Amino acid sequence: MGPQEHKVERRLAAIFAADVAGYSRLMEQDEVGTLRTLIAHREIMDRLIAEHRGRIANTAGDGVLAEFPSAVDAVTCAIAVQETLAQAGQDIPEEHRLRFRIGVHVGDVIVRGGDLLGDGVNVAARLQALARPGSTCISGAAHAFVRKALALEIEDLGPQKVKNIDEPIQGYQITAKVAHNPSPRVTNEAERPLLPNEPSIAVLPFTNLSGDPEQEYFADGVVEDIITALSHVPRLFVIARNSTFSYKGHLPTIREVGCQLGVRYVLEGSIRRAGKRLRISAQLIEAGTERHLWADHFDGQSEEVFELQDEITSGVTGAIMPPLVAAEVERAKRKRPENLDAYDLFLRALPAVREMTHDGNDRALELVSRVLEIEPHYAVAAGLGAWAYTLRVAQGWVIDAEAERRRGADLGRRAVATGEGDADALAFGGYAVAFLGEELEEGLSAIERAISLNPNSAVALAHAGWVRAYLGQADAAISDFERSMRLSPREPTLFRTQAGLAFAHLLKGEFETAVIWGRRALDGNPNFTPAHRALASALGHLGKTEQGRAVVARLLELVPNLTVRTFSEQTLFRYSRKLPMILDGLRLAGLPE
Repeated sequence: MGPQEHKVERRLAAIFAADVAGYSRLMEQDEVGTLRTLIAHREIMDRLIAEHRGRIANTAGDGVLAEFPSAVDAVTCAIAVQETLAQAGQDIPEEHRLRFRIGVHVGDVIVRGGDLLGDGVNVAARLQALARPGSTCISGAAHAFVRKALALEIEDLGPQKVKNIDEPIQGYQITAKVAHNPSPRVTNEAERPLLPNEPSIAVLPFTNLSGDPEQEYFADGVVEDIITALSHVPRLFVIARNSTFSYKGHLPTIREVGCQLGVRYVLEGSIRRAGKRLRISAQLIEAGTERHLWADHFDGQSEEVFELQDEITSGVTGAIMPPLVAAEVERAKRKRPENLDAYDLFLRALPAVREMTHDGNDRALELVSRVLEIEPHYAVAAGLGAWAYTLRVAQGWVIDAEAERRRGADLGRRAVATGEGDADALAFGGYAVAFLGEELEEGLSAIERAISLNPNSAVALAHAGWVRAYLGQADAAISDFERSMRLSPREPTLFRTQAGLAFAHLLKGEFETAVIWGRRALDGNPNFTPAHRALASALGHLGKTEQGRAVVARLLELVPNLTVRTFSEQTLFRYSRKLPMILDGLRLAGLPE
């Protein structure tokens, strides 16, 4: 058995479980005929699973287990399977027909050797057993994802106690697919608005699942605040409240919403109250494909409605940006090279910078150069190029350090000068002005303007944290870093924020905490040298010499010419008045003089 066969991974998936109702009885009656029909039906089912982006994981006898990237795909496939098999079996006598029962659930699964295991699979199997022959039963979790995306007639089965599952399962029986008439809002294909070049989003009214009108007002307030917050995000086209609230009480499909409003993405959600607890659930969907990009929930006490409203607003807006940007990047990658415009080139440069590799950095600067040839005043591209230069200097990838510092600082100033209303341009450019131009106060001022324009910008807050740390403002830096992580816990450059926290706690003499954050940063990116420096210094001060020397050894592999003297000459922490303490820790960890 090879090593790959032992590999186990976990992931969230939509699970589709199917088997034939009364299979043993049918086999007793006509074994050959039943097997022949089963093979024909399985060919249909396998084809439909593949067409709906599913992957068959396990098969045994008459059973099929498959996983899908979204609940919408899984349920749509289940409906197609039942409808197609019903038509295929019309000429078979009633007593010999094969009818599948299908269960669909969204949950955590274990993947081992291609097979699916775990509680998520068990729940799907129990739902399949609850389904009537020839129909589909879905869980409450799956229903939450598809209730607006698909027009269905369903029967609420209530909580079901099933074998070997501790908690009751909420089941919904799909009785029919509703023949849905297009909304009269847009009757002519030519009248439908064109998609903007840049990302566009509509936030639908959240559904009140509590039956309490008070909670509906609260949900509407949350949606309005999210729309307002998203309107501050640069290069994001946001549909106004009056348009999206026209859907209140209606349930068009997400694809229809996207067509009617001319948007690529739709955010929807629900609110539920249990006693004094409030739960807001939200999900981000790509309208054209109805693919789910992100989903999460937020809990709080109903007595703190305004604080909870603010927390949900910042949490949702911060959390949806990484998957939305990732979707835009993937869209740009699918474009033919000759069709790329400045925005597409910028989207391709963004992940190249975030790779934090020398090759990726070179590629990003080449793309930024092409952007600025097309649009010389594209402020955010200048800012991204400036940030790429800060990483080159920090990681020691430079060939001519002074020349590259100057180029990066010039790009940063250009971004700040031309991007006064663009939070991303100000955040990127301001950090480069501070880091490369050593104009810390001026750079911080630009970053603060970025935060004023978009208070939910995790990137701007992380940049502010680093500059405040350089200035020795450790408490303010920690506050900025923690808010950045709270807003965007899945930010691709989260390790950079964690390394900043390691330095901020190091400045305060909180060495144990600095070690924790330094190690977390290196878990995210083992090649990020600032994390090695903070971690090595903290370990040195704690007397953990052997561990410190191991970190320094790895640091010197990444930056071979680094010494205590070169670090002291180059680092901006000399403005913090804590540089001697940092250097003492590095000496104790074995960094050569």
